[in-house]
Amino acid sequence: MINNTPTYISLFSSAGVGCYGFKELGFKCIATNELLERRLEVQKINNKCEYDSGYIQGDIKEENTKEKIYLEIERWKNLGNDRVDVIIATPPCQGMSVANHKKNDKEIERNSLIVESVSIIKSIKPRFFIFENVSSFWKTGCVDLEGNIVSIGEMIQNNLEANYTIYHEVINFKNYGSNSSRPRTLVIGVDKAFSEDVSPIELFPNYQEEKTLFEVIGNMPSLEWGEFNSEDFYHSFRIYPEHMREWIKDIKEGQSAFDNEDDYKKPHKLVDGKIIINKSKNGDKYTRQLFNKVASCIHTRNDQLASQNTVHPIEDRVFSIRELMKLMTIPNSFKWLKMDLESLNNLTYEEKRKISKKEELNIRQSIGEAVPTVIFKQIGEKMKEFLTTPILHEKDIKKLIAINNLENFENLKNFIKENKETFNLSTLSRVIEYANTKRTTNSAYYTNKFIIQEIVNYLPEFEKDIISIIEPSVGVGNFLPFLFKKYAKKKEVNLKVIDIDQEVLELLEILYENKIPKNFKIEYICKDYMKYFHEKVDLIIGNPPFSKLSGEYRKKLLEKNINKDSTNLSEFMLEKAITSSDYVSFIMPKNLLNTPEYTKTRDLLKEHIENIIDFGEQGFKGVKVETINIIVNNQKVITKTQVISTTLKKTLTQNSKYIFDESLPYWIIYRNDFFDDIFKKMELGIFDVFRDRQITNEKIKSFKEKETDIRVIKSQNITDDGELIEISGYDSYICFDTLNKLAIRNYLENTEVYLTPNMTYKPRMIKKEKGYVVNGSVAILIPKYKFELSKAQLNYIASEEYREFYRIARNYQTRSLNIDNISCYWFGINKNL
Repeated sequence: MINNTPTYISLFSSAGVGCYGFKELGFKCIATNELLERRLEVQKINNKCEYDSGYIQGDIKEENTKEKIYLEIERWKNLGNDRVDVIIATPPCQGMSVANHKKNDKEIERNSLIVESVSIIKSIKPRFFIFENVSSFWKTGCVDLEGNIVSIGEMIQNNLEANYTIYHEVINFKNYGSNSSRPRTLVIGVDKAFSEDVSPIELFPNYQEEKTLFEVIGNMPSLEWGEFNSEDFYHSFRIYPEHMREWIKDIKEGQSAFDNEDDYKKPHKLVDGKIIINKSKNGDKYTRQLFNKVASCIHTRNDQLASQNTVHPIEDRVFSIRELMKLMTIPNSFKWLKMDLESLNNLTYEEKRKISKKEELNIRQSIGEAVPTVIFKQIGEKMKEFLTTPILHEKDIKKLIAINNLENFENLKNFIKENKETFNLSTLSRVIEYANTKRTTNSAYYTNKFIIQEIVNYLPEFEKDIISIIEPSVGVGNFLPFLFKKYAKKKEVNLKVIDIDQEVLELLEILYENKIPKNFKIEYICKDYMKYFHEKVDLIIGNPPFSKLSGEYRKKLLEKNINKDSTNLSEFMLEKAITSSDYVSFIMPKNLLNTPEYTKTRDLLKEHIENIIDFGEQGFKGVKVETINIIVNNQKVITKTQVISTTLKKTLTQNSKYIFDESLPYWIIYRNDFFDDIFKKMELGIFDVFRDRQITNEKIKSFKEKETDIRVIKSQNITDDGELIEISGYDSYICFDTLNKLAIRNYLENTEVYLTPNMTYKPRMIKKEKGYVVNGSVAILIPKYKFELSKAQLNYIASEEYREFYRIARNYQTRSLNIDNISCYWFGINKNL
């Protein structure tokens, strides 16, 4: 940025009504592209761009048009602008609109203009991007760069999700500050470099109470037939033949001209002296609007009585241009003509009518196809706040904490109070987290906005107006902004935030002072959630601590727990939550899917899992643990479970009984036909397992000192070919006397067992020979009955086919790959060999 001033580019910008909100906020427009010269002329009148060369007329599909945009970016780069901050794209939507029932290949091709926008975003790499279009936009077909017809949403994700966090939602702008109904798809993308600091959903406009038509234009001066208001040239309307006025003259609010009893007062035409009544295809034509309702969607032909929802509630006319501007939140400062308002007002009636005849249609059509100014202005305001507010990252935050001694609670509290306007919410949250000396003890770690964004996408909507939510380990409140957005439309949300740390709760209250929406009532509770009694609620959500429990505390919790093998606090909290809430959404360790400790938990959950999001190791920065989020619906038995992998970029809808199949040793969430084909030809579950946990680094040595020393085989000593190899600097030995005291001693001379490396996606097996032992990096597979695997069988375990099967069997895990008494099930015999 130059002088901390953000920049933007607008594509398919029409008359620039929507992005005028960016201009009002002080954003600098690098380039604006529009096909029609008359629309671009309006932008010039409003001085949208800093340089004349920034107004780029032409087809965005033409290389020449794109080249002009790139030249403007280069011009600004030479002036010191490091990067384009925002790209806005609102491509033509006629082919997408549900109002257009005659879609064909030509319209699908037209929809592919969005592909050009995506291509430009990939090339320019802005910090943010915005798409706005009709409700059906995300699922509508387009022709991608390879010539395939795919949904627009799929095309956007395929091309941009590697570098951007993307959120889309269909919202009605009437609930977000606009003064007329306008259901639209809004898509916002944020560079993943900022994923810890801001998420797309946080940039969406704020939910607001809708306004009635009377509240917006009820105080406007009335207009006589053909009148221009003396103080406002734009408070005027197009006149019609006098006989058409008769059609609407006597109808009341909400009535249509077709409701007139007299055929001469119904919309008609005369053919050979006979009345032919016009066809009434849509009930909103020739219909008076209702003052006590929200204004209907403004369409491009808002100048015609025969168009949709155009007739004034009490006057015999369509809405004036100024009324339409109010309905679309276009400021009075927006100019349509070079002549200023005062000069226009001083013209004679004939001069006004002449200008109106020439310009009115362009103005009205521009209004009808625009984005309400207030929508983009709200988004721009949030983006500007992020772009112009200092962002501190880990290194800087730790330095800040040290300099200001923020590990002292009083210092930290004062710092948060004093800097609420200096830094954004995310930065201050991380300051609190890093300054928390109890973070390790309490397993209190900052939850990445990227994963919360994913979780919120799948939270239940709830049909009722008043809902109750509990967050049982709230920490620095990372979920709060997302909950505010998700449930903004609810009449009342009663939210209880619980934490064991009183100091963190105090800081949280300071942090969110004056930031809590009116429909949310928050109660801050300092309590151990496991000791907190509450009535049943609608949703319990959060990221419970993954801390291991032991001693009397665990013993006490086990008294009420169904899973008596549980040692992880998150599991205890999960069990409690599912007994006291209709829905539960918890971030959990990924080994919930498969380890023996959670067997009873899986039995408890399997009929109610609505959604599993697999984050792999992306969940927590600096913490090497794999996580998933599960959404549990306790209201009914779930037959379809959605599985989303943020690492594999996969979204699957699985039959619940298929992936939670009781004939399998645990849940296989990525199960598919390939897995089933291999599964059918394998005899599995034929081994028990032993893994050494006693041979530590202190007990082994890197060379053989005595003849009696015993070789210790480790995972890399076993090759894909089923051979044992020596590796200089890696090979290890153990003293015989030391070995004699360990359980692994029993396998020294055993040749009836098999060995396989532990913690790997490259399984391979060898039959054990006499004279060596293994450490914990190698699992010993013990046949449950007498058999011997052939060389072909051993080779198959190392084949690419089996390895892909094994990856699916292990749910594509990267950390929880230990071979235990459950996962040893997957080693077996190929019955076709």
